[in-house]
Amino acid sequence: MLCRHCGTEIADKAIICYRCGAATTDPVRKPAAVRTRRSGLFSLVGLVLLVVLGLFLGQAGRSMEAGRGTWLETAAALCVGTALVILILRIVRRR
Repeated sequence: MLCRHCGTEIADKAIICYRCGAATTDPVRKPAAVRTRRSGLFSLVGLVLLVVLGLFLGQAGRSMEAGRGTWLETAAALCVGTALVILILRIVRRR
């Protein structure tokens, strides 16, 4: 049998060519596709925006009349809390 890569005469039962190392048959399984990592910049900008939104809503809630701004303060706490949870999950996932 001849090597498909270099043309060297090799044994009929050979798995690879002894001269060039090329496989004599096609692979049974295809290699896994390599996933490219996305930049963390998008996530970082999103987290910063969530924190800024939370701080803005908290300040707006405090400046309103008593009793009317509580929903803004709650929304602020949710924004900042969500940002913290996302940040913690990203740190844990990297390990």
